[in-house]
Amino acid sequence: MVVAPGLIPHRPSDRVKTDRRDARTLVRALRNGDLTGVYVPTKRDESVRDYLRMYEDAKSDLKKVKQRVLHFLLRRGWRYEEGNNWTEKHREWIRSLDMEHPIDQETLSEYLSQIADLEEKCQRIASRVEEIAAEDRYETRVATLKAFKGIETLIALSLVVEICDFRRFGTAEQFMAFLGLVPSERSSGNKRRLGGITKAGNFHLRKLLVQAAWHYRSYHATSSRLMKRRRGLEAPLVSYANRAGRRLNKKYLRLVFKGKRNQVAATAVARELSGFIWGAMVGKVA
Repeated sequence: MVVAPGLIPHRPSDRVKTDRRDARTLVRALRNGDLTGVYVPTKRDESVRDYLRMYEDAKSDLKKVKQRVLHFLLRRGWRYEEGNNWTEKHREWIRSLDMEHPIDQETLSEYLSQIADLEEKCQRIASRVEEIAAEDRYETRVATLKAFKGIETLIALSLVVEICDFRRFGTAEQFMAFLGLVPSERSSGNKRRLGGITKAGNFHLRKLLVQAAWHYRSYHATSSRLMKRRRGLEAPLVSYANRAGRRLNKKYLRLVFKGKRNQVAATAVARELSGFIWGAMVGKVA
């Protein structure tokens, strides 16, 4: 049994440490049920997990370079006002700019070259991620998770390799707590004080689920992309995912209409979405 070191009971006043005393402490804690076991992933799952995190890093690098280009242009007095940034029309506009100084033109060219390299890299990695997700060990679980709106291959495969065995969480609330999406609490006596989310547990999955939660600002079960992802799935699962979509959309709108900030509403939706995900992965879709 592998236990979480941070959850091993320890008395602050006990300053003597030996192997014999540590062994006795572990035996007592194990007998009393005070130790929390952790799941040890396979080497294959660890490799895929690191590959997906590398993909996230590459996308983050691409986003940063694009921001640098926009900031560079603003410093030179160039502002695009004919639509959204990084559309094909916007890219043509950037390439057509004639800088006053040759060095500025070289700087812009180098930035655009970096963007092209990173976009090519991200496309190549994305294709490889699709290949990995289609492997027998991942295909069924990834397809199950993609039944939910906002969850594409990257998020689905990340959930599979980061969590591995969803049944190690006895309830949806335990899964939410593992992701750090439950409110922190400092209560004493008759007073109950709730704060922001704990942000404990897996940072990568929490970030990905919040990204998925933003899609629930609206919900259309007849979306062509959603119907394509759900093709071939069992009817109970599709019905379950539809119930989740309608409920999460109503939750987001209700919180926003009550005056909550959009970020707070999205985080609340992410917490409830994680509960639906747990239910789908342990077979509680009835």
